[in-house]
Amino acid sequence: MRGLHTLSAMLLARSVGTLATENPVSPRAAAAATFNNPVIWEDHPDLDVFRVGDVFYYSSSTFAYSPGAPVLRSYDLVNWEAVSHSVPELNFGAKYNLNGSGSGYVKGIWASSLRYRPSTDTFHWMGCVESGKTYIWTAPGNGAAQKRGEVSEWTWTNHPPINTCYYDCGILVDDDKDETMYVAYGNPNIRVAQLSKDGLTQVKTQQVYTSSETIEGSRMYKINGTYYILVTRPAYAEYVLKSTSGPFGPYTMKTLVSRINGPLANAGFSHQGGIVNTPDNKWYYVAFMDSYPSGRIPVVAPLTWTADGWPQLVADGSGGWGKSYPIPVQTNKTVASPIGVSTDEFKGTQLSHEWEWNHNPDKTKFRLVEGSGLVLQTADVTTDLFAARNTLTHRIIGPKSTGTFRIDVSKMGDGDRAGMVLFRDRSAYIGVHKDGSTSTVVTVNALTMSEGSWTTTAKGTVAAKGPTVSGGDIWLRIQADITPAFGMTQERTATFSYSTDGKTFTALGPAFAMTNSWTYFTGYRYGVFNFATKALGGEVAVRSFSMQLV
Repeated sequence: MRGLHTLSAMLLARSVGTLATENPVSPRAAAAATFNNPVIWEDHPDLDVFRVGDVFYYSSSTFAYSPGAPVLRSYDLVNWEAVSHSVPELNFGAKYNLNGSGSGYVKGIWASSLRYRPSTDTFHWMGCVESGKTYIWTAPGNGAAQKRGEVSEWTWTNHPPINTCYYDCGILVDDDKDETMYVAYGNPNIRVAQLSKDGLTQVKTQQVYTSSETIEGSRMYKINGTYYILVTRPAYAEYVLKSTSGPFGPYTMKTLVSRINGPLANAGFSHQGGIVNTPDNKWYYVAFMDSYPSGRIPVVAPLTWTADGWPQLVADGSGGWGKSYPIPVQTNKTVASPIGVSTDEFKGTQLSHEWEWNHNPDKTKFRLVEGSGLVLQTADVTTDLFAARNTLTHRIIGPKSTGTFRIDVSKMGDGDRAGMVLFRDRSAYIGVHKDGSTSTVVTVNALTMSEGSWTTTAKGTVAAKGPTVSGGDIWLRIQADITPAFGMTQERTATFSYSTDGKTFTALGPAFAMTNSWTYFTGYRYGVFNFATKALGGEVAVRSFSMQLV
Protein backbone atom coordinates (compact mmCIF):
# COMPACT_ATOMS: atom_id res chain seq x y z
CA MET A 1 0.00 0.00 0.00
CA ARG A 2 1.31 3.44 -0.91
CA GLY A 3 0.80 6.90 0.48
CA LEU A 4 -2.97 6.47 0.82
CA HIS A 5 -2.37 4.81 4.17
CA THR A 6 -3.99 7.81 5.85
CA LEU A 7 -4.63 8.81 9.40
CA SER A 8 -7.97 7.07 9.16
CA ALA A 9 -5.85 4.22 10.46
CA MET A 10 -6.06 6.05 13.75
CA LEU A 11 -5.88 4.65 15.88
CA LEU A 12 5.84 -13.74 21.71
CA ALA A 13 6.39 -14.49 18.43
CA ARG A 14 8.72 -16.20 16.09
CA SER A 15 11.16 -14.28 13.96
CA VAL A 16 12.15 -14.83 10.37
CA GLY A 17 15.14 -17.03 10.57
CA THR A 18 18.73 -17.34 11.39
CA LEU A 19 21.45 -14.74 11.39
CA ALA A 20 23.96 -17.29 10.18
CA THR A 21 25.04 -17.14 6.56
CA GLU A 22 24.36 -20.82 5.97
CA ASN A 23 20.73 -20.67 7.24
CA PRO A 24 20.98 -23.98 9.10
CA VAL A 25 17.84 -25.81 10.16
CA SER A 26 17.45 -25.91 13.93
CA PRO A 27 15.31 -28.59 15.62
CA ARG A 28 12.32 -27.90 17.85
CA ALA A 29 12.11 -29.79 21.09
CA ALA A 30 8.44 -30.61 20.61
CA ALA A 31 5.75 -29.68 18.14
CA ALA A 32 3.52 -26.92 19.49
CA ALA A 33 -0.24 -27.37 19.46
CA THR A 34 -0.99 -23.66 19.18
CA PHE A 35 0.73 -20.51 17.98
CA ASN A 36 0.71 -16.91 19.14
CA ASN A 37 0.14 -13.78 17.06
CA PRO A 38 2.05 -11.99 15.68
CA VAL A 39 3.82 -14.85 13.94
CA ILE A 40 6.77 -12.70 12.85
CA TRP A 41 7.54 -9.78 15.15
CA GLU A 42 9.53 -8.02 12.47
CA ASP A 43 8.65 -5.48 9.81
CA HIS A 44 7.35 -7.44 6.79
CA PRO A 45 4.58 -5.31 5.22
CA ASP A 46 2.39 -5.55 2.10
CA LEU A 47 2.66 -9.29 2.24
CA ASP A 48 1.94 -11.83 -0.48
CA VAL A 49 1.73 -15.45 0.63
CA PHE A 50 1.27 -18.71 -1.30
CA ARG A 51 2.15 -22.40 -1.12
CA VAL A 52 4.08 -24.80 -3.34
CA GLY A 53 3.74 -28.39 -2.14
CA ASP A 54 4.67 -28.40 1.53
CA VAL A 55 6.36 -25.01 1.48
CA PHE A 56 4.74 -21.65 2.18
CA TYR A 57 6.37 -18.59 0.65
CA TYR A 58 6.04 -14.99 1.73
CA SER A 59 7.09 -11.80 -0.09
CA SER A 60 6.98 -8.24 1.24
CA SER A 61 7.84 -4.59 0.61
CA THR A 62 11.34 -3.17 1.11
CA PHE A 63 11.16 0.36 -0.40
CA ALA A 64 14.74 1.58 -1.04
CA TYR A 65 16.46 -1.19 0.91
CA SER A 66 18.57 -3.49 -1.24
CA PRO A 67 18.37 -6.33 -2.10
CA GLY A 68 14.60 -5.99 -2.27
CA ALA A 69 11.44 -8.09 -1.94
CA PRO A 70 12.60 -10.76 0.54
CA VAL A 71 11.41 -14.32 0.14
CA LEU A 72 10.57 -16.14 3.36
CA ARG A 73 9.92 -19.86 3.76
CA SER A 74 7.77 -21.76 6.23
CA TYR A 75 6.33 -25.24 6.67
CA ASP A 76 3.56 -24.33 9.12
CA LEU A 77 2.65 -20.64 8.42
CA VAL A 78 4.07 -19.71 11.83
CA ASN A 79 7.83 -20.22 11.81
CA TRP A 80 9.62 -18.42 8.97
CA GLU A 81 13.14 -17.92 7.63
CA ALA A 82 14.56 -15.67 4.92
CA VAL A 83 15.85 -17.63 1.92
CA SER A 84 16.22 -15.14 -0.94
CA HIS A 85 15.40 -11.71 -2.37
CA SER A 86 13.40 -11.49 -5.61
CA VAL A 87 15.15 -8.23 -6.57
CA PRO A 88 18.91 -8.66 -6.03
CA GLU A 89 19.58 -5.11 -7.20
CA LEU A 90 17.19 -2.17 -7.46
CA ASN A 91 17.28 -1.49 -11.21
CA PHE A 92 14.84 1.41 -11.00
CA GLY A 93 17.14 4.38 -11.61
CA ALA A 94 20.23 6.22 -10.40
CA LYS A 95 18.70 7.46 -7.13
CA TYR A 96 18.65 3.91 -5.80
CA ASN A 97 22.44 3.94 -5.89
CA LEU A 98 22.58 6.93 -3.51
CA ASN A 99 25.52 8.36 -5.43
CA GLY A 100 24.59 12.00 -5.87
CA SER A 101 21.38 11.57 -7.88
CA GLY A 102 19.09 11.97 -4.89
CA SER A 103 17.75 9.15 -2.76
CA GLY A 104 15.02 6.54 -2.99
CA TYR A 105 13.89 6.65 0.63
CA VAL A 106 10.18 5.73 0.91
CA LYS A 107 10.13 4.90 -2.79
CA GLY A 108 11.09 1.69 -4.59
CA ILE A 109 9.34 -1.59 -3.80
CA TRP A 110 5.83 -1.15 -2.42
CA ALA A 111 3.12 -3.82 -2.53
CA SER A 112 4.34 -6.33 -5.11
CA SER A 113 3.58 -9.96 -5.91
CA LEU A 114 5.37 -13.29 -6.13
CA ARG A 115 4.01 -16.55 -7.56
CA TYR A 116 5.21 -19.92 -8.86
CA ARG A 117 4.24 -21.30 -12.28
CA PRO A 118 4.54 -25.12 -12.32
CA SER A 119 4.50 -25.67 -16.10
CA THR A 120 7.63 -23.55 -16.56
CA ASP A 121 9.06 -24.23 -13.11
CA THR A 122 9.48 -20.49 -12.60
CA PHE A 123 8.96 -17.99 -9.81
CA HIS A 124 7.64 -14.64 -11.07
CA TRP A 125 7.97 -11.37 -9.14
CA MET A 126 6.26 -8.16 -10.34
CA GLY A 127 6.10 -4.70 -8.85
CA CYS A 128 5.21 -1.19 -9.98
CA VAL A 129 7.83 1.42 -9.12
CA GLU A 130 7.48 5.21 -9.14
CA SER A 131 8.43 5.49 -12.83
CA GLY A 132 4.99 4.10 -13.72
CA LYS A 133 6.51 0.87 -14.97
CA THR A 134 6.07 -2.65 -13.67
CA TYR A 135 9.36 -4.43 -13.12
CA ILE A 136 9.77 -8.19 -13.52
CA TRP A 137 12.25 -10.64 -12.04
CA THR A 138 12.09 -14.42 -12.43
CA ALA A 139 13.92 -17.40 -10.96
CA PRO A 140 13.90 -21.08 -11.92
CA GLY A 141 12.35 -23.36 -9.36
CA ASN A 142 14.89 -26.10 -10.02
CA GLY A 143 12.14 -28.70 -9.89
CA ALA A 144 10.21 -27.13 -7.00
CA ALA A 145 6.91 -28.74 -8.01
CA GLN A 146 8.47 -32.20 -8.01
CA LYS A 147 10.28 -31.53 -4.72
CA ARG A 148 7.18 -30.54 -2.75
CA GLY A 149 8.07 -26.87 -3.05
CA GLU A 150 11.71 -27.04 -2.04
CA VAL A 151 14.14 -24.78 -3.91
CA SER A 152 17.81 -25.68 -3.75
CA GLU A 153 19.15 -22.46 -5.26
CA TRP A 154 17.75 -19.05 -6.16
CA THR A 155 19.01 -17.29 -9.27
CA TRP A 156 17.04 -14.19 -10.24
CA THR A 157 16.95 -12.59 -13.71
CA ASN A 158 15.46 -9.21 -14.56
CA HIS A 159 13.35 -8.63 -17.69
CA PRO A 160 12.27 -5.49 -19.56
CA PRO A 161 9.56 -3.71 -17.56
CA ILE A 162 5.94 -3.45 -18.69
CA ASN A 163 5.00 0.14 -19.46
CA THR A 164 1.91 -0.02 -17.27
CA CYS A 165 1.87 0.54 -13.53
CA TYR A 166 0.34 -2.55 -11.94
CA TYR A 167 -0.26 -0.61 -8.72
CA ASP A 168 -0.34 -2.85 -5.62
CA CYS A 169 -0.51 -5.90 -7.85
CA GLY A 170 -1.44 -9.52 -7.25
CA ILE A 171 -0.46 -12.29 -9.68
CA LEU A 172 -2.71 -15.25 -10.46
CA VAL A 173 -1.44 -18.35 -12.26
CA ASP A 174 -4.68 -19.90 -13.48
CA ASP A 175 -5.27 -23.64 -13.35
CA ASP A 176 -6.40 -23.81 -16.99
CA LYS A 177 -4.39 -25.89 -19.48
CA ASP A 178 -2.20 -22.92 -20.44
CA GLU A 179 -1.66 -21.70 -16.88
CA THR A 180 -2.69 -18.24 -18.07
CA MET A 181 -1.25 -15.48 -15.92
CA TYR A 182 -3.33 -12.53 -14.73
CA VAL A 183 -2.53 -9.50 -12.59
CA ALA A 184 -5.08 -7.64 -10.46
CA TYR A 185 -4.15 -4.07 -9.56
CA GLY A 186 -5.32 -0.49 -9.09
CA ASN A 187 -6.72 2.17 -6.74
CA PRO A 188 -9.57 2.96 -6.31
CA ASN A 189 -10.83 1.07 -9.34
CA ILE A 190 -9.56 -2.46 -9.79
CA ARG A 191 -8.28 -3.74 -13.11
CA VAL A 192 -7.16 -7.16 -14.33
CA ALA A 193 -4.41 -7.60 -16.93
CA GLN A 194 -3.85 -10.78 -18.90
CA LEU A 195 -0.20 -11.57 -19.56
CA SER A 196 1.51 -13.26 -22.49
CA LYS A 197 2.33 -16.97 -22.46
CA ASP A 198 5.76 -16.28 -20.97
CA GLY A 199 4.29 -13.91 -18.38
CA LEU A 200 6.56 -11.04 -19.44
CA THR A 201 4.29 -8.75 -21.47
CA GLN A 202 0.71 -7.54 -21.38
CA VAL A 203 -1.97 -8.96 -23.66
CA LYS A 204 -4.82 -6.78 -22.44
CA THR A 205 -6.09 -4.95 -19.38
CA GLN A 206 -9.65 -4.25 -18.30
CA GLN A 207 -11.36 -2.52 -15.40
CA VAL A 208 -13.34 -5.09 -13.43
CA TYR A 209 -14.59 -3.19 -10.40
CA THR A 210 -15.54 0.44 -9.76
CA SER A 211 -15.17 1.69 -6.21
CA SER A 212 -16.44 4.82 -4.52
CA GLU A 213 -13.81 4.54 -1.79
CA THR A 214 -10.08 3.89 -1.61
CA ILE A 215 -9.23 0.23 -2.09
CA GLU A 216 -5.85 -1.24 -3.02
CA GLY A 217 -3.44 -4.08 -2.21
CA SER A 218 -4.95 -6.56 -4.71
CA ARG A 219 -4.37 -10.30 -4.29
CA MET A 220 -5.95 -12.58 -6.90
CA TYR A 221 -7.01 -16.24 -6.57
CA LYS A 222 -8.98 -18.97 -8.29
CA ILE A 223 -10.62 -21.39 -5.88
CA ASN A 224 -12.99 -24.14 -6.98
CA GLY A 225 -13.55 -22.44 -10.32
CA THR A 226 -14.38 -19.06 -8.76
CA TYR A 227 -12.19 -15.96 -9.10
CA TYR A 228 -11.44 -13.81 -6.06
CA ILE A 229 -9.61 -10.52 -5.58
CA LEU A 230 -8.82 -9.44 -2.03
CA VAL A 231 -8.40 -5.68 -1.57
CA THR A 232 -7.73 -3.54 1.48
CA ARG A 233 -9.51 -0.42 2.66
CA PRO A 234 -6.59 1.38 4.31
CA ALA A 235 -6.01 1.05 7.07
CA TYR A 236 -8.67 -1.03 8.74
CA ALA A 237 -10.55 -3.42 6.43
CA GLU A 238 -10.22 -6.22 3.91
CA TYR A 239 -12.83 -6.76 1.21
CA VAL A 240 -13.37 -9.78 -1.04
CA LEU A 241 -14.36 -9.41 -4.70
CA LYS A 242 -15.88 -12.58 -6.16
CA SER A 243 -16.65 -13.61 -9.75
CA THR A 244 -18.17 -16.85 -11.00
CA SER A 245 -17.99 -15.63 -14.61
CA GLY A 246 -14.25 -15.48 -15.16
CA PRO A 247 -11.20 -13.34 -14.34
CA PHE A 248 -12.72 -10.20 -15.89
CA GLY A 249 -15.89 -10.38 -13.81
CA PRO A 250 -18.39 -9.09 -13.07
CA TYR A 251 -17.40 -9.06 -9.38
CA THR A 252 -19.50 -8.62 -6.27
CA MET A 253 -18.03 -7.53 -2.96
CA LYS A 254 -18.32 -8.51 0.71
CA THR A 255 -16.32 -7.54 3.79
CA LEU A 256 -13.90 -10.06 5.24
CA VAL A 257 -12.77 -7.95 8.23
CA SER A 258 -13.35 -4.35 9.29
CA ARG A 259 -11.90 -2.66 12.39
CA ILE A 260 -11.26 -6.04 13.97
CA ASN A 261 -9.68 -5.77 17.41
CA GLY A 262 -6.49 -7.41 18.62
CA PRO A 263 -4.29 -9.26 19.09
CA LEU A 264 -1.90 -6.52 20.31
CA ALA A 265 -2.67 -3.33 22.18
CA ASN A 266 -1.74 0.04 20.68
CA ALA A 267 -1.51 -1.41 17.18
CA GLY A 268 -3.62 -0.85 14.10
CA PHE A 269 -6.36 -3.09 12.77
CA SER A 270 -5.36 -6.31 11.02
CA HIS A 271 -5.76 -5.81 7.26
CA GLN A 272 -4.08 -6.00 3.82
CA GLY A 273 -2.90 -9.51 3.28
CA GLY A 274 -3.56 -12.71 1.44
CA ILE A 275 -5.14 -16.11 1.85
CA VAL A 276 -3.50 -19.52 1.50
CA ASN A 277 -4.45 -23.14 2.07
CA THR A 278 -2.54 -25.93 3.77
CA PRO A 279 -1.79 -29.26 2.09
CA ASP A 280 -4.97 -30.66 3.71
CA ASN A 281 -6.96 -27.68 2.34
CA LYS A 282 -7.47 -25.64 5.48
CA TRP A 283 -7.54 -21.94 4.69
CA TYR A 284 -5.86 -19.05 6.47
CA TYR A 285 -5.77 -15.28 6.17
CA VAL A 286 -2.39 -13.61 6.71
CA ALA A 287 -2.54 -9.85 7.36
CA PHE A 288 -0.45 -7.19 9.04
CA MET A 289 -0.94 -4.70 11.85
CA ASP A 290 0.46 -1.16 11.91
CA SER A 291 2.66 -1.54 14.97
CA TYR A 292 5.06 1.38 14.94
CA PRO A 293 7.84 1.74 15.92
CA SER A 294 8.01 -1.96 14.96
CA GLY A 295 6.64 -1.30 11.49
CA ARG A 296 3.96 -3.58 10.06
CA ILE A 297 4.00 -7.08 11.47
CA PRO A 298 2.07 -10.17 10.27
CA VAL A 299 -0.70 -12.08 12.00
CA VAL A 300 -2.49 -15.28 10.96
CA ALA A 301 -6.05 -16.51 11.48
CA PRO A 302 -8.04 -19.45 10.08
CA LEU A 303 -10.88 -19.08 7.59
CA THR A 304 -14.10 -20.94 6.98
CA TRP A 305 -16.24 -20.78 3.83
CA THR A 306 -19.94 -20.15 3.44
CA ALA A 307 -22.06 -22.46 1.31
CA ASP A 308 -22.07 -19.87 -1.49
CA GLY A 309 -18.29 -19.46 -1.50
CA TRP A 310 -17.40 -16.49 0.71
CA PRO A 311 -14.48 -16.69 3.16
CA GLN A 312 -15.10 -15.85 6.81
CA LEU A 313 -12.51 -15.18 9.52
CA VAL A 314 -12.49 -17.38 12.61
CA ALA A 315 -12.56 -14.78 15.40
CA ASP A 316 -11.93 -15.26 19.10
CA GLY A 317 -14.66 -15.38 21.73
CA SER A 318 -15.04 -11.59 21.74
CA GLY A 319 -15.19 -11.27 17.98
CA GLY A 320 -11.58 -10.14 17.64
CA TRP A 321 -8.49 -11.47 15.91
CA GLY A 322 -7.30 -14.31 18.13
CA LYS A 323 -4.11 -14.02 20.12
CA SER A 324 -3.63 -17.75 19.57
CA TYR A 325 -5.00 -20.50 17.32
CA PRO A 326 -4.22 -24.16 16.65
CA ILE A 327 -1.06 -24.38 14.60
CA PRO A 328 -1.99 -24.74 10.89
CA VAL A 329 0.35 -27.62 10.03
CA GLN A 330 1.92 -30.25 12.26
CA THR A 331 5.22 -31.18 10.64
CA ASN A 332 8.70 -32.37 11.49
CA LYS A 333 10.14 -29.90 9.00
CA THR A 334 11.60 -26.87 10.74
CA VAL A 335 13.22 -23.56 9.95
CA ALA A 336 15.87 -21.69 11.88
CA SER A 337 14.79 -19.29 14.61
CA PRO A 338 16.73 -16.59 16.46
CA ILE A 339 14.81 -17.04 19.70
CA GLY A 340 17.53 -16.91 22.32
CA VAL A 341 20.85 -15.62 21.04
CA SER A 342 21.66 -15.74 17.33
CA THR A 343 25.01 -14.61 16.02
CA ASP A 344 26.21 -13.86 12.51
CA GLU A 345 30.00 -13.95 12.20
CA PHE A 346 29.85 -13.00 8.51
CA LYS A 347 31.41 -16.19 7.28
CA GLY A 348 31.10 -17.60 3.78
CA THR A 349 30.98 -15.78 0.47
CA GLN A 350 27.77 -13.78 0.78
CA LEU A 351 25.59 -12.11 3.34
CA SER A 352 22.59 -13.84 4.85
CA HIS A 353 19.22 -12.82 3.43
CA GLU A 354 18.44 -11.25 6.81
CA TRP A 355 20.51 -8.25 5.68
CA GLU A 356 19.62 -5.30 3.42
CA TRP A 357 21.60 -2.17 2.55
CA ASN A 358 20.06 1.30 2.87
CA HIS A 359 20.24 1.56 -0.99
CA ASN A 360 22.14 -0.40 -3.64
CA PRO A 361 25.63 -0.71 -2.16
CA ASP A 362 28.94 0.16 -3.73
CA LYS A 363 30.12 -3.42 -4.13
CA THR A 364 33.76 -2.35 -4.45
CA LYS A 365 33.71 -1.03 -0.89
CA PHE A 366 32.83 -4.13 1.10
CA ARG A 367 33.96 -7.73 1.21
CA LEU A 368 33.68 -10.83 3.36
CA VAL A 369 37.07 -11.90 4.64
CA GLU A 370 37.71 -15.19 6.39
CA GLY A 371 38.78 -14.49 9.94
CA SER A 372 37.87 -10.78 9.78
CA GLY A 373 34.17 -10.81 8.93
CA LEU A 374 32.56 -8.05 6.91
CA VAL A 375 35.08 -5.38 5.91
CA LEU A 376 33.42 -2.01 5.27
CA GLN A 377 35.59 0.54 3.52
CA THR A 378 34.43 4.15 3.49
CA ALA A 379 32.34 4.59 0.35
CA ASP A 380 31.43 8.29 0.62
CA VAL A 381 32.86 11.56 1.84
CA THR A 382 29.89 13.18 3.57
CA THR A 383 28.73 14.53 6.90
CA ASP A 384 25.25 13.03 6.39
CA LEU A 385 24.66 9.45 7.45
CA PHE A 386 21.45 9.31 5.39
CA ALA A 387 23.48 10.14 2.27
CA ALA A 388 26.24 7.64 3.04
CA ARG A 389 26.26 4.43 1.02
CA ASN A 390 26.75 0.94 2.42
CA THR A 391 24.82 1.19 5.66
CA LEU A 392 23.83 -2.42 6.32
CA THR A 393 20.51 -2.95 8.12
CA HIS A 394 18.71 -5.73 9.94
CA ARG A 395 15.07 -5.86 11.06
CA ILE A 396 14.55 -5.65 14.82
CA ILE A 397 12.81 -8.51 16.57
CA GLY A 398 10.11 -7.48 19.04
CA PRO A 399 8.77 -6.63 21.43
CA LYS A 400 12.12 -5.85 23.10
CA SER A 401 15.57 -6.91 22.00
CA THR A 402 19.22 -6.03 21.98
CA GLY A 403 21.46 -5.92 18.96
CA THR A 404 25.24 -6.00 19.34
CA PHE A 405 27.94 -5.42 16.73
CA ARG A 406 31.57 -6.30 17.34
CA ILE A 407 33.68 -3.99 15.20
CA ASP A 408 37.44 -3.67 14.69
CA VAL A 409 38.09 0.09 14.38
CA SER A 410 41.89 -0.04 14.14
CA LYS A 411 42.00 0.98 10.47
CA MET A 412 39.71 4.00 10.59
CA GLY A 413 41.01 7.16 8.95
CA ASP A 414 41.02 10.77 10.12
CA GLY A 415 37.47 12.11 9.95
CA ASP A 416 35.84 8.67 9.69
CA ARG A 417 32.56 7.88 11.44
CA ALA A 418 31.63 4.27 12.15
CA GLY A 419 29.21 2.50 14.41
CA MET A 420 25.79 1.02 15.09
CA VAL A 421 22.67 2.96 14.17
CA LEU A 422 19.00 2.73 15.04
CA PHE A 423 17.93 3.49 11.49
CA ARG A 424 14.82 5.28 10.30
CA ASP A 425 13.89 8.86 9.33
CA ARG A 426 14.54 9.84 12.96
CA SER A 427 17.77 8.09 13.91
CA ALA A 428 20.48 7.83 16.55
CA TYR A 429 23.71 5.89 16.84
CA ILE A 430 26.56 4.81 19.04
CA GLY A 431 29.90 4.71 17.34
CA VAL A 432 33.47 5.87 17.03
CA HIS A 433 34.54 9.27 15.69
CA LYS A 434 38.16 9.47 14.61
CA ASP A 435 39.62 12.96 14.46
CA GLY A 436 43.32 13.19 13.83
CA SER A 437 44.85 10.30 15.71
CA THR A 438 42.16 10.23 18.41
CA SER A 439 39.23 7.79 18.31
CA THR A 440 36.36 8.59 20.66
CA VAL A 441 33.26 6.59 21.54
CA VAL A 442 30.17 8.78 21.10
CA THR A 443 26.40 8.67 20.95
CA VAL A 444 24.76 10.87 18.35
CA ASN A 445 21.04 11.63 18.13
CA ALA A 446 18.68 13.98 16.28
CA LEU A 447 19.49 12.70 12.81
CA THR A 448 16.30 13.46 10.87
CA MET A 449 14.77 13.52 7.42
CA SER A 450 11.86 15.73 6.47
CA GLU A 451 8.52 14.05 6.02
CA GLY A 452 7.46 13.89 2.39
CA SER A 453 10.67 14.98 0.67
CA TRP A 454 12.79 12.57 2.73
CA THR A 455 15.78 14.87 2.57
CA THR A 456 18.07 15.37 5.52
CA THR A 457 17.07 18.21 7.86
CA ALA A 458 19.48 17.45 10.73
CA LYS A 459 22.75 15.53 10.59
CA GLY A 460 22.86 14.72 14.28
CA THR A 461 24.21 16.08 17.54
CA VAL A 462 26.79 14.44 19.79
CA ALA A 463 24.75 13.64 22.90
CA ALA A 464 27.53 12.02 24.93
CA LYS A 465 31.21 11.22 24.71
CA GLY A 466 32.83 8.13 26.11
CA PRO A 467 36.46 7.11 26.32
CA THR A 468 39.10 7.29 23.64
CA VAL A 469 40.07 3.94 22.18
CA SER A 470 43.41 2.93 20.74
CA GLY A 471 41.98 0.62 18.11
CA GLY A 472 41.09 -3.04 18.04
CA ASP A 473 37.64 -4.41 18.76
CA ILE A 474 34.76 -2.57 20.34
CA TRP A 475 31.29 -3.92 21.04
CA LEU A 476 28.40 -1.54 20.37
CA ARG A 477 24.91 -2.33 21.64
CA ILE A 478 21.42 -0.91 21.24
CA GLN A 479 18.48 -2.12 23.31
CA ALA A 480 15.22 -1.24 21.61
CA ASP A 481 11.67 -1.41 22.90
CA ILE A 482 9.48 -1.66 19.79
CA THR A 483 6.30 -2.59 21.62
CA PRO A 484 3.47 -1.07 19.53
CA ALA A 485 2.70 2.58 20.31
CA PHE A 486 0.76 3.42 17.15
CA GLY A 487 -1.46 6.46 17.65
CA MET A 488 0.02 7.16 21.08
CA THR A 489 1.80 10.31 22.20
CA GLN A 490 4.12 8.16 24.29
CA GLU A 491 7.21 7.11 22.34
CA ARG A 492 9.16 3.91 22.97
CA THR A 493 12.85 4.30 23.75
CA ALA A 494 16.19 2.75 22.94
CA THR A 495 19.39 2.84 24.97
CA PHE A 496 23.03 2.66 23.91
CA SER A 497 26.07 1.02 25.45
CA TYR A 498 29.59 -0.11 24.58
CA SER A 499 32.18 -2.60 25.76
CA THR A 500 35.89 -3.07 25.19
CA ASP A 501 35.89 -6.74 26.19
CA GLY A 502 32.48 -8.00 25.04
CA LYS A 503 31.46 -8.77 28.62
CA THR A 504 30.98 -5.57 30.59
CA PHE A 505 28.85 -2.91 28.90
CA THR A 506 28.70 0.74 29.87
CA ALA A 507 25.68 2.89 29.06
CA LEU A 508 26.38 6.05 27.09
CA GLY A 509 24.06 8.97 26.48
CA PRO A 510 20.36 9.51 27.07
CA ALA A 511 17.56 7.18 25.99
CA PHE A 512 16.40 7.86 22.46
CA ALA A 513 12.67 8.27 21.70
CA MET A 514 11.54 6.47 18.53
CA THR A 515 8.85 7.97 16.35
CA ASN A 516 5.47 6.25 16.06
CA SER A 517 4.73 7.83 12.69
CA TRP A 518 3.62 5.60 9.82
CA THR A 519 4.62 7.98 7.03
CA TYR A 520 8.08 6.47 6.51
CA PHE A 521 6.24 3.12 6.35
CA THR A 522 9.26 1.05 7.39
CA GLY A 523 9.93 0.22 11.03
CA TYR A 524 13.18 0.80 12.87
CA ARG A 525 16.20 -1.34 12.03
CA TYR A 526 19.57 -2.06 13.55
CA GLY A 527 22.36 -1.02 11.21
CA VAL A 528 26.13 -0.76 10.90
CA PHE A 529 27.90 2.01 8.96
CA ASN A 530 31.27 3.50 8.09
CA PHE A 531 31.66 6.76 6.17
CA ALA A 532 34.33 9.42 5.73
CA THR A 533 34.01 13.14 6.36
CA LYS A 534 37.47 14.03 4.98
CA ALA A 535 38.91 11.40 2.62
CA LEU A 536 38.35 7.81 1.57
CA GLY A 537 40.69 5.03 2.57
CA GLY A 538 39.65 3.98 6.05
CA GLU A 539 37.88 0.76 6.89
CA VAL A 540 36.36 -1.22 9.73
CA ALA A 541 35.88 -4.97 10.12
CA VAL A 542 32.47 -6.05 11.40
CA ARG A 543 33.31 -9.28 13.16
CA SER A 544 29.87 -10.27 14.37
CA PHE A 545 26.29 -9.26 15.03
CA SER A 546 24.05 -10.84 17.65
CA MET A 547 20.40 -10.21 18.51
CA GLN A 548 18.31 -11.52 21.36
CA LEU A 549 14.99 -10.90 23.04
CA VAL A 550 15.06 -9.24 26.43
